[in-house]
Amino acid sequence: MNFKKIIFILLIIFSVIIFIFISKNMTKKTKNGNNMSSQEVVENVLNINSYKAKVTVEVQSNKNKNKYILKQEYNTENGYIQEVLEPANIAGIKITRKDNNLLIENSKLDLKTIFENYEGLENNCLDLYNFNNKYQENEILYINREKIIPTKLLVQDNNNNITIIIEYNEIELN
Repeated sequence: MNFKKIIFILLIIFSVIIFIFISKNMTKKTKNGNNMSSQEVVENVLNINSYKAKVTVEVQSNKNKNKYILKQEYNTENGYIQEVLEPANIAGIKITRKDNNLLIENSKLDLKTIFENYEGLENNCLDLYNFNNKYQENEILYINREKIIPTKLLVQDNNNNITIIIEYNEIELN
């Protein structure tokens, strides 16, 4: 009877050791914000293939501030789509960029304008996809380290004045 108890206890100890070993190896291979370097977190966000977001954008000029709520979506199939949700007077305006073409739609007025071979597409600083845009003077991206998602993007002019503040209220990265 003692022999069976010893075997049983050894099996339990052996099982616990194997479980601990497997769980440690699994957590080492799983990357999250806590076990990634800062550079890995930034590269993970900047190398996204697609994303969907609801953002609040504040544009500051010398004389006033304007605030917008936008829905943004980017993927390689559909390109970049941005729709204005607020303010109400311009809600429903949708901007789609794909393959050097720009489509501007106003769903309230049922209007569409297409610009083919549009030259200014790389100058948009409102989307996360173009964060590394060389034409922006300075951009600061804040990232939630636990969830590895952007939370805020600040765009500065050549005098280091903040001209645009983008807050990512809801975001889904793929």
